[in-house]
Amino acid sequence: MFVEEIREELTEGLIPFWQKLQDDTYGGFCGELKYELTLDKKAEKGCILNSRILWFFSNAYLLLEREDLLATASHAYAFLKEHCLDREFGGVYWSLAYDGRPLDATKHTYNQAFAIYALSSYYDASGDEEALRLAWELYRIIEEKCKDACGYLEAFDVRFGPVVNDKLSENNVIAEKTMNTLLHVFEAYTELYRVTREEKVADNLRWMLDIVAERVYNEREGRQEVFFDKTWHPLIDLYSYGHDIETAWLVDRGLEVLGDEAYQKKLHPITRTITKNIYDRAYIDHSLVNEAENGVVDATRVWWVQAEGIVGFVNGYQKSPEHEEYLRAAEDIWRYVREYMIDHREGSEWFWSVDEDKNPVERSIVEPWKCPYHNGRMCIEVIKRMEQLG
Repeated sequence: MFVEEIREELTEGLIPFWQKLQDDTYGGFCGELKYELTLDKKAEKGCILNSRILWFFSNAYLLLEREDLLATASHAYAFLKEHCLDREFGGVYWSLAYDGRPLDATKHTYNQAFAIYALSSYYDASGDEEALRLAWELYRIIEEKCKDACGYLEAFDVRFGPVVNDKLSENNVIAEKTMNTLLHVFEAYTELYRVTREEKVADNLRWMLDIVAERVYNEREGRQEVFFDKTWHPLIDLYSYGHDIETAWLVDRGLEVLGDEAYQKKLHPITRTITKNIYDRAYIDHSLVNEAENGVVDATRVWWVQAEGIVGFVNGYQKSPEHEEYLRAAEDIWRYVREYMIDHREGSEWFWSVDEDKNPVERSIVEPWKCPYHNGRMCIEVIKRMEQLG
Protein backbone atom coordinates (compact mmCIF):
# COMPACT_ATOMS: atom_id res chain seq x y z
CA MET A 1 0.00 0.00 0.00
CA PHE A 2 2.81 2.42 0.93
CA VAL A 3 4.50 2.38 -2.46
CA GLU A 4 1.25 2.20 -4.41
CA GLU A 5 -0.11 5.27 -2.62
CA ILE A 6 3.08 7.22 -3.21
CA ARG A 7 3.10 6.25 -6.88
CA GLU A 8 -0.48 7.48 -7.13
CA GLU A 9 0.48 10.78 -5.46
CA LEU A 10 3.25 11.20 -8.03
CA THR A 11 1.23 10.30 -11.12
CA GLU A 12 -2.23 11.56 -10.16
CA GLY A 13 -1.31 14.43 -7.86
CA LEU A 14 2.04 16.13 -8.32
CA ILE A 15 2.68 15.62 -12.03
CA PRO A 16 -0.69 16.91 -13.33
CA PHE A 17 -0.69 19.76 -10.79
CA TRP A 18 2.64 21.12 -11.97
CA GLN A 19 1.97 20.52 -15.64
CA LYS A 20 -1.08 22.77 -15.36
CA LEU A 21 1.15 25.61 -14.12
CA GLN A 22 3.15 25.65 -17.35
CA ASP A 23 3.22 29.17 -18.80
CA ASP A 24 2.89 28.83 -22.56
CA THR A 25 2.89 32.61 -23.08
CA TYR A 26 6.09 33.72 -21.36
CA GLY A 27 7.81 30.41 -20.67
CA GLY A 28 8.60 28.53 -17.52
CA PHE A 29 5.92 28.06 -14.91
CA CYS A 30 3.61 30.45 -13.11
CA GLY A 31 5.30 31.69 -9.96
CA GLU A 32 2.55 31.78 -7.34
CA LEU A 33 -0.64 29.99 -6.42
CA LYS A 34 -2.01 31.70 -3.35
CA TYR A 35 -3.44 29.87 -0.35
CA GLU A 36 -6.93 30.77 -1.61
CA LEU A 37 -5.99 28.93 -4.84
CA THR A 38 -5.92 32.04 -6.99
CA LEU A 39 -3.17 31.91 -9.62
CA ASP A 40 -1.00 35.01 -9.99
CA LYS A 41 0.22 34.85 -13.58
CA LYS A 42 2.34 37.95 -13.07
CA ALA A 43 4.15 36.76 -9.96
CA GLU A 44 7.92 36.57 -9.64
CA LYS A 45 9.42 33.45 -11.20
CA GLY A 46 12.17 32.13 -8.96
CA CYS A 47 15.05 30.54 -10.84
CA ILE A 48 15.37 27.97 -8.05
CA LEU A 49 11.73 27.08 -8.66
CA ASN A 50 12.37 26.60 -12.37
CA SER A 51 15.54 24.54 -11.82
CA ARG A 52 13.74 22.29 -9.39
CA ILE A 53 10.83 21.81 -11.79
CA LEU A 54 13.33 20.91 -14.53
CA TRP A 55 14.96 18.38 -12.19
CA PHE A 56 11.58 16.92 -11.21
CA PHE A 57 10.24 16.34 -14.71
CA SER A 58 13.57 15.02 -15.95
CA ASN A 59 13.62 12.42 -13.19
CA ALA A 60 9.92 11.66 -13.49
CA TYR A 61 10.61 10.87 -17.15
CA LEU A 62 13.59 8.66 -16.24
CA LEU A 63 11.36 6.73 -13.84
CA LEU A 64 8.10 6.53 -15.80
CA GLU A 65 9.33 6.88 -19.42
CA ARG A 66 6.36 9.01 -20.44
CA GLU A 67 7.06 11.32 -23.36
CA ASP A 68 4.82 14.08 -21.97
CA LEU A 69 7.15 14.33 -18.97
CA LEU A 70 10.19 14.85 -21.19
CA ALA A 71 8.25 17.51 -23.10
CA THR A 72 7.50 19.33 -19.84
CA ALA A 73 11.15 19.06 -18.84
CA SER A 74 12.14 20.49 -22.23
CA HIS A 75 9.81 23.44 -21.64
CA ALA A 76 11.50 24.10 -18.30
CA TYR A 77 14.93 23.73 -19.89
CA ALA A 78 14.16 26.28 -22.59
CA PHE A 79 13.16 28.85 -19.97
CA LEU A 80 16.26 28.23 -17.88
CA LYS A 81 18.51 28.48 -20.91
CA GLU A 82 16.89 31.53 -22.44
CA HIS A 83 16.05 33.58 -19.34
CA CYS A 84 17.60 32.33 -16.07
CA LEU A 85 21.17 32.38 -17.38
CA ASP A 86 23.00 35.72 -17.50
CA ARG A 87 24.60 35.84 -20.93
CA GLU A 88 26.78 38.85 -20.04
CA PHE A 89 28.33 37.98 -16.67
CA GLY A 90 27.51 34.29 -16.44
CA GLY A 91 25.63 32.36 -13.81
CA VAL A 92 21.97 32.08 -12.89
CA TYR A 93 19.88 34.99 -11.61
CA TRP A 94 17.95 34.71 -8.37
CA SER A 95 14.58 35.53 -9.95
CA LEU A 96 12.77 36.86 -12.99
CA ALA A 97 9.65 38.85 -13.66
CA TYR A 98 6.69 36.92 -15.04
CA ASP A 99 7.77 37.72 -18.61
CA GLY A 100 11.34 36.47 -18.18
CA ARG A 101 13.11 39.79 -17.51
CA PRO A 102 15.70 39.71 -14.69
CA LEU A 103 14.09 40.83 -11.44
CA ASP A 104 16.66 40.01 -8.77
CA ALA A 105 20.13 39.70 -10.30
CA THR A 106 21.74 38.24 -7.19
CA LYS A 107 24.02 35.32 -8.04
CA HIS A 108 23.84 32.84 -5.19
CA THR A 109 25.97 29.70 -5.06
CA TYR A 110 22.88 27.77 -3.95
CA ASN A 111 21.10 28.82 -7.14
CA GLN A 112 24.03 27.89 -9.38
CA ALA A 113 24.09 24.47 -7.72
CA PHE A 114 20.42 23.75 -8.38
CA ALA A 115 20.83 24.63 -12.03
CA ILE A 116 23.73 22.14 -12.29
CA TYR A 117 21.57 19.54 -10.55
CA ALA A 118 18.73 20.11 -13.00
CA LEU A 119 20.86 20.35 -16.14
CA SER A 120 22.71 17.13 -15.30
CA SER A 121 19.44 15.25 -14.88
CA TYR A 122 18.00 16.79 -18.04
CA TYR A 123 21.09 15.71 -19.95
CA ASP A 124 20.56 12.17 -18.65
CA ALA A 125 16.91 12.24 -19.69
CA SER A 126 17.27 13.92 -23.07
CA GLY A 127 20.84 13.31 -24.22
CA ASP A 128 21.08 17.04 -25.01
CA GLU A 129 24.80 17.88 -25.01
CA GLU A 130 24.05 21.59 -24.74
CA ALA A 131 22.52 21.03 -21.29
CA LEU A 132 25.70 19.33 -20.13
CA ARG A 133 27.82 22.15 -21.54
CA LEU A 134 25.76 24.67 -19.57
CA ALA A 135 26.19 22.57 -16.43
CA TRP A 136 29.95 22.64 -16.91
CA GLU A 137 29.88 26.43 -17.37
CA LEU A 138 28.10 26.80 -14.04
CA TYR A 139 30.51 24.35 -12.42
CA ARG A 140 33.40 26.50 -13.59
CA ILE A 141 31.74 29.61 -12.17
CA ILE A 142 31.23 28.00 -8.77
CA GLU A 143 34.81 26.74 -8.64
CA GLU A 144 36.35 30.01 -9.83
CA LYS A 145 34.08 32.65 -8.27
CA CYS A 146 32.18 31.09 -5.36
CA LYS A 147 34.87 29.27 -3.41
CA ASP A 148 37.64 29.96 -0.93
CA ALA A 149 40.16 27.73 0.82
CA CYS A 150 37.60 26.69 3.46
CA GLY A 151 34.48 26.02 1.42
CA TYR A 152 31.82 27.58 -0.76
CA LEU A 153 30.83 31.20 -0.29
CA GLU A 154 27.23 32.31 -0.58
CA ALA A 155 25.90 35.50 -2.16
CA PHE A 156 27.17 37.74 -4.96
CA ASP A 157 26.00 40.63 -7.09
CA VAL A 158 25.44 40.35 -10.82
CA ARG A 159 29.21 40.57 -11.50
CA PHE A 160 30.04 38.08 -8.73
CA GLY A 161 31.16 40.66 -6.22
CA PRO A 162 30.36 39.49 -2.65
CA VAL A 163 27.17 40.74 -0.99
CA VAL A 164 25.39 40.04 2.29
CA ASN A 165 23.93 36.53 2.46
CA ASP A 166 20.41 37.53 3.49
CA LYS A 167 18.69 34.96 1.25
CA LEU A 168 20.11 31.85 2.96
CA SER A 169 20.38 33.27 6.47
CA GLU A 170 17.59 32.97 9.03
CA ASN A 171 17.00 33.04 12.77
CA ASN A 172 18.40 36.59 13.12
CA VAL A 173 21.91 35.75 11.91
CA ILE A 174 23.76 36.57 8.71
CA ALA A 175 25.96 33.63 7.79
CA GLU A 176 29.03 33.73 5.58
CA LYS A 177 28.77 29.97 5.08
CA THR A 178 25.83 27.63 5.53
CA MET A 179 25.34 23.90 5.86
CA ASN A 180 22.46 24.26 3.40
CA THR A 181 24.49 25.65 0.51
CA LEU A 182 27.29 23.12 1.06
CA LEU A 183 24.73 20.28 1.03
CA HIS A 184 23.20 21.36 -2.26
CA VAL A 185 26.52 21.94 -4.00
CA PHE A 186 27.36 18.39 -2.91
CA GLU A 187 24.01 17.17 -4.24
CA ALA A 188 24.53 18.95 -7.57
CA TYR A 189 28.09 17.66 -7.99
CA THR A 190 26.91 14.13 -7.14
CA GLU A 191 24.53 14.30 -10.10
CA LEU A 192 27.15 15.88 -12.38
CA TYR A 193 29.63 13.16 -11.44
CA ARG A 194 27.03 10.45 -11.95
CA VAL A 195 26.45 11.47 -15.57
CA THR A 196 30.07 12.34 -16.49
CA ARG A 197 32.44 10.39 -14.19
CA GLU A 198 34.89 13.31 -14.34
CA GLU A 199 37.54 12.80 -11.68
CA LYS A 200 37.81 16.50 -10.85
CA VAL A 201 34.20 16.40 -9.66
CA ALA A 202 34.97 13.33 -7.57
CA ASP A 203 37.76 15.32 -5.92
CA ASN A 204 35.28 18.11 -5.16
CA LEU A 205 32.93 15.57 -3.55
CA ARG A 206 35.73 14.22 -1.33
CA TRP A 207 36.67 17.76 -0.30
CA MET A 208 33.07 18.51 0.70
CA LEU A 209 32.73 15.23 2.57
CA ASP A 210 35.77 16.21 4.62
CA ILE A 211 34.12 19.54 5.44
CA VAL A 212 30.91 17.80 6.48
CA ALA A 213 32.78 15.36 8.72
CA GLU A 214 35.28 17.78 10.21
CA ARG A 215 33.57 21.19 10.32
CA VAL A 216 29.79 20.92 9.90
CA TYR A 217 29.07 17.78 11.91
CA ASN A 218 29.03 18.27 15.68
CA GLU A 219 30.15 14.89 17.00
CA ARG A 220 29.39 15.76 20.62
CA GLU A 221 25.77 16.64 19.81
CA GLY A 222 25.32 14.09 17.02
CA ARG A 223 23.98 16.69 14.63
CA GLN A 224 25.03 19.25 12.08
CA GLU A 225 25.47 22.93 12.75
CA VAL A 226 23.64 25.26 10.37
CA PHE A 227 25.02 28.82 10.15
CA PHE A 228 28.73 29.67 10.23
CA ASP A 229 31.26 32.44 9.86
CA LYS A 230 33.78 32.28 7.04
CA THR A 231 35.94 29.65 8.74
CA TRP A 232 33.11 27.36 9.90
CA HIS A 233 32.59 28.60 13.45
CA PRO A 234 28.89 28.11 14.33
CA LEU A 235 26.89 31.29 14.85
CA ILE A 236 23.80 29.91 16.59
CA ASP A 237 22.53 26.89 18.50
CA LEU A 238 20.13 25.57 15.86
CA TYR A 239 19.17 21.98 15.15
CA SER A 240 17.47 21.73 11.76
CA TYR A 241 15.81 18.32 11.80
CA GLY A 242 14.77 18.38 8.14
CA HIS A 243 18.22 19.32 6.92
CA ASP A 244 19.84 16.66 9.07
CA ILE A 245 17.74 13.78 7.76
CA GLU A 246 18.07 15.13 4.22
CA THR A 247 21.84 15.27 4.63
CA ALA A 248 21.94 11.69 5.89
CA TRP A 249 20.48 10.24 2.71
CA LEU A 250 22.07 12.73 0.28
CA VAL A 251 25.53 12.02 1.71
CA ASP A 252 24.82 8.28 1.53
CA ARG A 253 23.71 8.76 -2.08
CA GLY A 254 26.88 10.70 -2.86
CA LEU A 255 29.01 8.00 -1.25
CA GLU A 256 27.25 5.37 -3.34
CA VAL A 257 27.86 7.30 -6.58
CA LEU A 258 31.45 8.12 -5.62
CA GLY A 259 32.28 4.53 -4.70
CA ASP A 260 35.23 5.47 -2.47
CA GLU A 261 35.53 2.92 0.36
CA ALA A 262 37.69 5.18 2.51
CA TYR A 263 35.06 7.91 2.49
CA GLN A 264 32.28 5.41 3.08
CA LYS A 265 34.13 4.27 6.19
CA LYS A 266 34.55 7.89 7.29
CA LEU A 267 31.00 9.15 6.65
CA HIS A 268 28.67 6.18 7.14
CA PRO A 269 28.98 6.30 10.95
CA ILE A 270 27.94 9.96 10.77
CA THR A 271 24.92 9.39 8.55
CA ARG A 272 23.82 6.46 10.70
CA THR A 273 24.09 8.59 13.85
CA ILE A 274 22.20 11.48 12.27
CA THR A 275 19.39 9.15 11.21
CA LYS A 276 19.11 7.55 14.65
CA ASN A 277 19.09 10.92 16.39
CA ILE A 278 16.38 12.32 14.15
CA TYR A 279 14.30 9.21 14.84
CA ASP A 280 14.86 9.59 18.60
CA ARG A 281 14.57 13.38 18.85
CA ALA A 282 12.33 14.72 16.09
CA TYR A 283 9.93 11.92 15.16
CA ILE A 284 6.98 12.89 17.35
CA ASP A 285 3.24 12.32 16.87
CA HIS A 286 3.63 10.46 13.55
CA SER A 287 5.68 13.26 11.92
CA LEU A 288 8.85 15.33 12.18
CA VAL A 289 8.92 18.57 14.12
CA ASN A 290 10.69 21.42 12.40
CA GLU A 291 13.75 22.55 14.37
CA ALA A 292 15.09 23.50 17.78
CA GLU A 293 16.77 26.83 18.55
CA ASN A 294 18.60 27.03 21.86
CA GLY A 295 16.85 23.80 22.80
CA VAL A 296 13.35 25.22 22.19
CA VAL A 297 11.46 23.02 19.72
CA ASP A 298 9.39 24.49 16.91
CA ALA A 299 6.63 21.89 16.54
CA THR A 300 5.39 23.17 13.17
CA ARG A 301 5.16 20.36 10.61
CA VAL A 302 6.66 21.67 7.38
CA TRP A 303 5.94 20.00 4.04
CA TRP A 304 9.54 19.48 2.94
CA VAL A 305 10.66 18.22 6.34
CA GLN A 306 8.07 15.42 6.19
CA ALA A 307 9.13 14.53 2.63
CA GLU A 308 12.80 14.35 3.60
CA GLY A 309 11.92 12.36 6.69
CA ILE A 310 10.23 9.70 4.58
CA VAL A 311 13.21 9.33 2.23
CA GLY A 312 15.70 9.53 5.06
CA PHE A 313 14.08 6.74 7.04
CA VAL A 314 13.68 4.52 3.98
CA ASN A 315 17.38 5.10 3.33
CA GLY A 316 18.20 4.30 6.95
CA TYR A 317 16.31 1.02 6.65
CA GLN A 318 18.09 0.18 3.38
CA LYS A 319 21.48 0.74 4.96
CA SER A 320 20.56 -1.08 8.19
CA PRO A 321 17.70 -3.55 7.57
CA GLU A 322 17.73 -4.58 11.21
CA HIS A 323 16.21 -1.17 11.98
CA GLU A 324 12.70 -1.99 10.85
CA GLU A 325 11.47 0.93 12.96
CA TYR A 326 12.82 3.29 10.28
CA LEU A 327 10.61 1.77 7.59
CA ARG A 328 7.63 1.89 9.94
CA ALA A 329 8.41 5.55 10.65
CA ALA A 330 8.53 6.35 6.93
CA GLU A 331 5.15 4.70 6.42
CA ASP A 332 3.75 6.50 9.48
CA ILE A 333 4.92 9.92 8.28
CA TRP A 334 3.40 9.20 4.89
CA ARG A 335 0.03 8.51 6.54
CA TYR A 336 0.35 11.84 8.36
CA VAL A 337 1.17 13.61 5.09
CA ARG A 338 -1.74 11.97 3.31
CA GLU A 339 -4.18 13.03 5.99
CA TYR A 340 -2.95 16.47 7.03
CA MET A 341 -0.24 17.82 4.71
CA ILE A 342 -1.79 17.18 1.31
CA ASP A 343 -4.36 19.85 0.51
CA HIS A 344 -7.35 17.93 -0.77
CA ARG A 345 -9.05 21.00 -2.22
CA GLU A 346 -9.46 20.65 -5.98
CA GLY A 347 -6.60 22.30 -7.85
CA SER A 348 -4.15 22.30 -4.94
CA GLU A 349 -1.05 20.39 -3.87
CA TRP A 350 0.54 20.23 -0.36
CA PHE A 351 0.18 22.86 2.34
CA TRP A 352 3.39 24.65 3.24
CA SER A 353 2.95 23.58 6.86
CA VAL A 354 0.48 22.69 9.57
CA ASP A 355 0.61 23.74 13.20
CA GLU A 356 0.84 21.46 16.19
CA ASP A 357 -2.94 21.03 16.10
CA LYS A 358 -2.74 20.00 12.45
CA ASN A 359 -4.31 23.21 11.15
CA PRO A 360 -2.81 24.45 7.85
CA VAL A 361 -0.77 27.64 7.87
CA GLU A 362 -2.16 30.06 5.30
CA ARG A 363 0.88 30.38 3.04
CA SER A 364 0.99 30.14 -0.75
CA ILE A 365 0.74 26.67 -2.26
CA VAL A 366 3.26 27.69 -4.95
CA GLU A 367 5.92 30.37 -4.53
CA PRO A 368 9.66 30.66 -5.24
CA TRP A 369 10.58 28.06 -2.59
CA LYS A 370 7.51 25.82 -2.91
CA CYS A 371 7.96 23.38 -5.73
CA PRO A 372 7.88 19.64 -6.58
CA TYR A 373 11.50 19.11 -5.53
CA HIS A 374 11.12 17.71 -2.01
CA ASN A 375 7.79 15.93 -2.29
CA GLY A 376 8.29 14.88 -5.92
CA ARG A 377 11.77 13.60 -5.18
CA MET A 378 10.40 11.73 -2.18
CA CYS A 379 7.95 9.91 -4.42
CA ILE A 380 10.63 9.05 -6.99
CA GLU A 381 13.14 7.91 -4.36
CA VAL A 382 10.67 5.80 -2.41
CA ILE A 383 9.41 4.05 -5.55
CA LYS A 384 12.94 3.21 -6.70
CA ARG A 385 14.22 2.21 -3.27
CA MET A 386 11.27 0.04 -2.33
CA GLU A 387 11.48 -1.72 -5.68
CA GLN A 388 15.13 -2.47 -4.94
CA LEU A 389 14.11 -3.91 -1.58
CA GLY A 390 11.55 -6.10 -3.30
